[in-house]
Amino acid sequence: MFEILFLGTSASAPSARRGLSAQIVKHDEYRFLIDCGEGTQRQILQSGIGFKQLNRILLTHGHLDHILGLGGLMSTFMRWEAIEQLEIFGGKNAIERVRTLINDVVLRGANPPMLLHYREIGPGVLFETDDFSVTAFPVTHRGPDCLGYMFEEKARRPFLPETATELGVPFGPERRQLVEGQSVTLADGRIISPEDVLGPFVRGTKLMVVGDTGRTDDLLQHALGADALVIESTYLDEEADMARQFAHMTAKGAAELAVKAGVKQLILTHISRRYREKDVLAEAQSIFPNAVVARDFDSYSVRREVG
Repeated sequence: MFEILFLGTSASAPSARRGLSAQIVKHDEYRFLIDCGEGTQRQILQSGIGFKQLNRILLTHGHLDHILGLGGLMSTFMRWEAIEQLEIFGGKNAIERVRTLINDVVLRGANPPMLLHYREIGPGVLFETDDFSVTAFPVTHRGPDCLGYMFEEKARRPFLPETATELGVPFGPERRQLVEGQSVTLADGRIISPEDVLGPFVRGTKLMVVGDTGRTDDLLQHALGADALVIESTYLDEEADMARQFAHMTAKGAAELAVKAGVKQLILTHISRRYREKDVLAEAQSIFPNAVVARDFDSYSVRREVG
């Protein structure tokens, strides 16, 4: 299961109720901050999630409304908060702008308050554990090296407790050993292997996060079967020409992608001040009923649907 907390959901400029782009994705003890718009550190504090273990930042692109908050965040780390290491991931353009912002404007020759790594990346796996991976994929927006991010749990074989009971496997460490892939010897001498009590592989939860984008045809292959798709919705279809001009997405376009890809839930963000939230939602739900418009501090649990 993944959890996503929205810290900022406004497009281009903050509104009275929406901050600039930032989300935190959590999986067990791991946290990833996706984008860091102006004011993100205040949103982190107001959300109550705090700065602990917030040591990986994933940038979708280098536009200022997605990166300016890094200056304030680093300033806070220099004065009050302490983390041992910070990794900032992004395409070449985004990393160059962020390096200038932090090194030349914030630090100005001083040493960073932690081990600071700028990770220039392209499409591919950027982080992996035994349980899940984070993969970057290309996104079409204004400028080069724009990225989206896929969070995906690894396929696993579920433990079959009824089968284990029928075979006489007691509750306790024996069952844990079988789940971990080890054979066990029962009191009567029988050897039970993992193959005896594990079902077929099932895929894990899949969460797809897209920043600003002007196209969806190049996203379809990545979105297929996602349990949740987070994507911008800067415009309504009545201004589709303007959306194309500025390489942004409409609520209709996002919903059509969700239908084509067979995703389970659509979460819209990057909402313009020019529209009412209910109009954005109505346009999306007319095509894809299981759509929501995220608000600042909304939190969603994303898990694989069984059956």
